Amino acid sequence: QVHLVESGGGLVQVGGSLTLSCAASGSMYSSYVMAWYRQRPGGQREFIANIAGNGYTYYINDVKGRFTISRDKANKLTLQMNNLKTEDTGVYFCNVDDEDDFVYWGQGTQVTVSS
Repeated sequence: QVHLVESGGGLVQVGGSLTLSCAASGSMYSSYVMAWYRQRPGGQREFIANIAGNGYTYYINDVKGRFTISRDKANKLTLQMNNLKTEDTGVYFCNVDDEDDFVYWGQGTQVTVSS
């Protein structure tokens, strides 16, 4: 199985920046799609962005132009978050789909954006 550990969350002011990381270990391969999700306080878990092994990326419109998803050769996933809004506050989760479409999740990391 795949093990995922998020890090980098914290407190930042509106308009600021923050970088999240996700370390993948276990039976992890570069062919697996990796993604970021978030869950706002009292709200739903929502998809933010994903990246394929070939570098293809997809973003929801809410974060397009502000967030950048990337991965390295060791399958470390990164989310560069710029121009943060209070609406970005929530728990951010790393996600992986393996070859059998089994889904793995990290424990989450808290992001709080204040004004």
